[in-house]
Amino acid sequence: MVGPYRGLFDGPGVKGFVLAGFIGRMPMSMLGIGVVLLVSALTSSYATAGGVAAMTNLAFAVAAPMSGRLVDRFGQGRVIPPFAVVNALALVALMLCAGFGLPDWTLYASGLLVGATSLSLGSMVRARWSVIHGGSGKLHTAFAFESVVDEVIFVTGPALVTVLATAVNPYAGLVVALVCMLLGALALAAQRRTQPPVQPVKSAAGSPILIPGIALLACVYLALGAVFGSVDLITVAFAEEHGAKGASGFLLAAFAGGSMVSGLWFGSRNWQISLRGRFVRTLALFVVGLIPIMFIGDARIMAAALFLAGFAISPTLITGFSLTERLVPPSLLTEGMAWISTSIGFGVAVGAWAGGRLTEMFGASNAYAFSWTAAILAAVVGIGGSGLLRLPEAPSPAKS
Repeated sequence: MVGPYRGLFDGPGVKGFVLAGFIGRMPMSMLGIGVVLLVSALTSSYATAGGVAAMTNLAFAVAAPMSGRLVDRFGQGRVIPPFAVVNALALVALMLCAGFGLPDWTLYASGLLVGATSLSLGSMVRARWSVIHGGSGKLHTAFAFESVVDEVIFVTGPALVTVLATAVNPYAGLVVALVCMLLGALALAAQRRTQPPVQPVKSAAGSPILIPGIALLACVYLALGAVFGSVDLITVAFAEEHGAKGASGFLLAAFAGGSMVSGLWFGSRNWQISLRGRFVRTLALFVVGLIPIMFIGDARIMAAALFLAGFAISPTLITGFSLTERLVPPSLLTEGMAWISTSIGFGVAVGAWAGGRLTEMFGASNAYAFSWTAAILAAVVGIGGSGLLRLPEAPSPAKS
């Protein structure tokens, strides 16, 4: 699996933006569970915790395409710094509101500002890869590597924030997330050499979401986001129900770990199956992989089941971003990729809210049925509308 990744980082400045992107993206796996752990510890309500986390993700989902368009128009170096500073201040406000026991609406308001000022750094890093390796076989490998990076983040982030919040201080996890965001985002903005050049945009250019294939992908990733958001919250409650709340981050890390392993393997192969064919197969695999978690009552067995269930995550994300890169014009690339992130964000918001409500009503194990239903919906929409993902012949590692 290692061979195809050799030479990927040889270009000038590549290692720098990869490292900055890794650090800056750490909060994406820490923020949700950090908010849930902090708010649930102070309010004793998973519904409130899930609601605040949902508000944060919902605001990010609405704002991400807008910030993506700003990046396409003005460049990463000019847009990232002001967003990063305001985001840090908003997260401090959220922690202060929770610490002083202020009314719930202040938690929701500060959570909204945190989400609205969060940047889709993953989209920006992928846009840099698209400029460097666009049209070559290395782009598939680069996107695979980025999905593996995402999963490394989701393996380490939840475990780190859980240990910090439960063993050190409820605020510690969010403080570390804040520091990572500032350091990584500002370091990425400072690297002008590898940032995509600002492309001239025609005045009549519309949003990438108006492209039928992108609209279909957005719907699919909305449903998949609901899987991610609900599994995160339900798993925290599952661990607590079974007397192992401190292990919740490690259970979530197992889910991401399965995705990391499959992503490394998936990116190392020279696929003959089209992007569209790979996409629909991974959706079907996701549905099957989630079935066992609804019937498990032991935390140790659950870790293994979540690891297996995560196998389809990276391949689905890799093909989705590859399809997006082929479907949108270069002048709208960051915004186009941000629509994938924003759809996931919307879904995570819905999943976190629904997971919290269903967990309190029916218990964690029963609430996993929502996650499975959301996966079925994603597969039905993606497979049924896959004709919209047919691509014209172009230089690519795989024809479609």
